Formats: sequence, structure tokens, C-alpha cells
Amino acid sequence: MINNSAYIKTEPDNKESSTVVVRMEHVKKFFGNNYVLRDINLVITKGENLVVLGKSGVGKSVLIKCIIGLDDIDEGKLFILGRDISELKKNELIEIRKKIGFLFQSSALYDSMTVRENLEFPLSRQLRSLSKDEMGQLAKEALENVGLSNTIDEMPSELSGGMRKRLGLARTLILKPEIMLYDEPTTGLDPITSREISSLILEVQKKYNTSSIIITHDIECARLTANRIIVIKDGVCAAEGSFTDLKNSADTWVRSFFE
Repeated sequence: MINNSAYIKTEPDNKESSTVVVRMEHVKKFFGNNYVLRDINLVITKGENLVVLGKSGVGKSVLIKCIIGLDDIDEGKLFILGRDISELKKNELIEIRKKIGFLFQSSALYDSMTVRENLEFPLSRQLRSLSKDEMGQLAKEALENVGLSNTIDEMPSELSGGMRKRLGLARTLILKPEIMLYDEPTTGLDPITSREISSLILEVQKKYNTSSIIITHDIECARLTANRIIVIKDGVCAAEGSFTDLKNSADTWVRSFFE
């Protein structure tokens, strides 16, 4: 175990301030009397894959929903790309959110739209100056990046679970976000497809230099994708380190996640 405050720097130096993309300081989130996040402190740097582990119900998904703004924090400070979220005007907050991609567990595809239309939808909402041809070209490139070039005119219902995950990722990446949030990216997939999705997460990191938070129960996914891992317990970051560090931890509770 480590002291939760030991690895959070509340006053970044000039070098750190240019590389930190997400900072949470003493963040609390509660629903009624239920404190889901009690005192979260973490830093994510440019180009880093941070994996978040923890038992079901400890607030892992709530944490990333707070970052993207689906849930508001109740106490503490949240900085994204150097901006204090609590001080932003509505239009400034919208601009920050455009730089964050979110891959939902279910992929959250529009079942009534074709693959092409699913990809062009965020472009038509966020980049209205693009022509139809330009959007079509970006859609084709996005599909090539996730290995789905031949599916552009198919419906989501015609795709396998792994292909739907890839399409969800392509739709998120089409806006070229600086930060990626993955909520259980391999849930419900067979081991081979899970490994393919993990490899794709690494390809995204390498190609776009994205900073990512990966919520997962899949230890193989954590092993393959993580530069660093944190473990949440009782609403705080209870342990932090590399995969090897935590797998060999002296704390039996931490090691139990890797057995």
C-alpha cells in the first residue's frame, strides 16, 4: 500500500504542467449518503495509459464519468489539459469535452444508422464546415485504422461484438481526442478478441500519443496496456505502480487482483 497523497503534486513545476493532462485533487463524489469517491488524487501525463482496477461498485466508472462531465464532482479539484473545470464557462467546457473520447462498455452505437452514418454523425455535429465528401473520407480512414474497411455500409447489428467495439473506438477517434477513456473495453469478448482490442488500444496510444484511462476487470488487458496502474478501495487510490510492482506487492489484498 502507499499513502494516497504521496504521489499527487498539488503544485506542478513548469515541466510537469506541460505534460499533465488530467489532475484530480481530493475529489469526492457522493449520491445521497453514499460516498462513492471519498478522496481521489491522481495525475495522468501526456501519452500515458493508466489502468484503474478495483472491485465492482467502488466507483471506477464514476471516476471517468466525472472527467468527461457526465457526473459533476461534489468536492475537490479537477483539472483537464491545465484548466480548472469548475472555473470554465459553458462554451469553454464544451471545447474541453471535444478533446476527450469515451468508449462505452456497450459501444453506444446508433442501431438505426449504418456504420458510415455512425462515423459521420459526430463530424456533422462538431465539424460542420466539412463537406459530405470530406466526412466520407474521414469515415473510411477511421475504419481502416481499426481494421473494418469492408463494413462501411453495414448495420451495427450485422457486426460481431469485437467489431462493434472497434467501430465504437473508430467513432470516438474520428475527432482526434487528446484523452481517451475506456470503460471495460474487453467486457463480453472472447480471449482472442480481447487481446485484439488491447493491441488496438496500444496502437492508438502510439499513433496519436493519446493519454488514456482504462477501466477494466480484465487482468490480461491491464498487463498488455498499462504504463501504470492504480487500485481503488473504499473511494481512494489505495495502491499505485507498474503491473509487476502490484503483482508482487507485499499487500495480499493488492496481489489478489493478479491471482
